[in-house]
Amino acid sequence: MALPRIDIVEDNATPQQKASILDALQEYNNKAARPSFSADFSILLRDATSDDVVGGLSGQSFYGWTFVKFLVVPEIYRGLGLGRQLMLEAETLARRHGSEGIWLDTFDFQARPFYEKLGFSVFGELEAGEQAHARYFLKKRF
Repeated sequence: MALPRIDIVEDNATPQQKASILDALQEYNNKAARPSFSADFSILLRDATSDDVVGGLSGQSFYGWTFVKFLVVPEIYRGLGLGRQLMLEAETLARRHGSEGIWLDTFDFQARPFYEKLGFSVFGELEAGEQAHARYFLKKRF
């Protein structure tokens, strides 16, 4: 058997190339892990006059946990409870999907205190350095 070639692609991998990596991982995971519900979801924050999407939350439920990948509330709408509402909707979806809880990550300049007020706790950390911001991994188990 000939070994595969390693090819480094920094910024311009095609969607098909990226999908091939994910397909190979999912094939392995599906053989090794218990069957699990899987769903991608978005909760949209829309401008009241134009109906344009101005922010929101994007996540995925899989292998018994729900991951919040992105959450953004534009600065002009902060302090109105919209971030909390988005997270409560994500929690509702996570429970509907049968998840054990929700997890996410945030940098030191982002929203760690916000998530802790919602009942999340830190379970991991990448420390800050000269070239890096601290990154925190938080979870909320149901």
